[in-house]
Amino acid sequence: MKSIADMQDLAGKRVLIRCDFNVPLKGDTITDDGRIKAALPTLEKLLSQGAKLVIMAHLGRPDGQVNPKYSLAPVAKRLGELLGVPVTLAADVVGPGAKAAVESLADGQVVLLENVRFEPGEASKVDAERQALAQQYANFGDVFVSDGFGVVHRKQASVYDIAKLLPAYAGLLVEKEVSVLRKLTVDPARPYVVVLGGAKVADKLAVIDNLLKVADTLIIGGGMAYTFLKALGYEVGASLMDESKVEACGDYLKQAAAQGKTILLPVDVATINPAELDFAAMTLSGDVVVCPAEEMPVEREGADIGPASAKIFAEAISKAATVFWNGPMGISEIPALAAGTKAIAAALVESSAFSVVGGGDSAAAVRNFGYADGDFGHISTGGGASLEYLEGKTLPGLAVLDEEN
Repeated sequence: MKSIADMQDLAGKRVLIRCDFNVPLKGDTITDDGRIKAALPTLEKLLSQGAKLVIMAHLGRPDGQVNPKYSLAPVAKRLGELLGVPVTLAADVVGPGAKAAVESLADGQVVLLENVRFEPGEASKVDAERQALAQQYANFGDVFVSDGFGVVHRKQASVYDIAKLLPAYAGLLVEKEVSVLRKLTVDPARPYVVVLGGAKVADKLAVIDNLLKVADTLIIGGGMAYTFLKALGYEVGASLMDESKVEACGDYLKQAAAQGKTILLPVDVATINPAELDFAAMTLSGDVVVCPAEEMPVEREGADIGPASAKIFAEAISKAATVFWNGPMGISEIPALAAGTKAIAAALVESSAFSVVGGGDSAAAVRNFGYADGDFGHISTGGGASLEYLEGKTLPGLAVLDEEN
C-alpha cells in the first residue's frame, strides 16, 4: 500500500479522507471518542503539510435516508476541540452545502461532510450506484486517503470505489492496524492466546476456524460460550444459544483436542432472571447468582462468567506472549455483570504480553473501566474488520489500495 509518508507537496491540495467516526452517543454526547482520537495523527500530519482536508465518515445505520439522529454534528464539535482548529460540518454529503463548504476551503482548513450513509448509493449492492456517488466524491479531492480501518471490510463508495478514481494512500491508522494484525497472523510470539466473547457465536466461527491454526489457546466467554457448553451436553437454561451451531462448536472442541490446542470455556456462570433485565435501559432489578457451568437452572440466563472462570482465564493470559481479545465476557454495561470483562482487562494490563483489544464493545468497556489506550499494546478501531482480517478474508478497502490507479 502507498502511504501518506509517500505524499509530497500537499500545499493547496484537497485531500479527501475517509475516517471512521462511528462513535457511541448518549443523546448528543459522545461517550467514547477513541475513534476520533485515533484519526488525529493522520489528520495532523496532513494539516502540517498545508493540505485542505475534506473528511468523509458515517454514524450509525440511517439506511440511505437523511436522519438528524445520525448527524455528525457532535463529531464535528469534538474533532475541532481535539484538533485545535475549527471543523466545518457541511449541510449535506454531496449537495450544494457540501460543494460550497469545499470550495471555500483554504490551506490548513477542515470540512467534515455530513454522514455518508445518508446517501443511498454509499452502501448500495449495485456497483453502478456506488460508482456514481464516488464520482461526486472525487470532485472534492485531488488525492484520497483511507484511514477508516473500521470500514475497510466494506465495499462502499467512500471506502472502495473512490480509491479507484483518485490517487489513493493509506493513512497512519490503517497502516498501524494492518501492521498489528500481521503480528497476530504471521509468526506471533508464543504462547498465543485468543479471547473471544460477545453475543453471537455465528459471528465468530470463521475466526475460530482460522485461529485454531495459529493460536495455542482459545478462551471463549460471553453469550457465544453457551452454544459451546450446550455442545458438551450442559443445560444452558434461558441463555443466549444458537441451536444451529451446536454441532459446529462440538466439532471445534474435537478439532482443538486433536491438534493439541486448548479451548477454555467457563467453569462457572453468573446467572440472572431474564424477566429482571431491562436490556433497553441496561438495568437489572434482581440478584446475580453464580453456579457451576454444568448446573445452570433451567429458568435462569447466563449473563457473565463467574469468578472461578475469571481466575482460570486470567492465569492463561498471564502465561501468554501474545493476546488478542474481542468481545466482552458478559453484559458489561451493567456493573453487576461486568466482573468477568473487568478481569480480562486487568489480566491484559498486568501481562507482559503484546496485547491487542479488538475494537467495538471491548474497547468501549476498557475505557469505561478507566483504562487508557496506552495500557494495552493496541486497541483496534475496527472490531468487524479485525475479525475478518484474522479470518483470512480479503478486505476490499485494503485490496483496492494495492491496485494501480
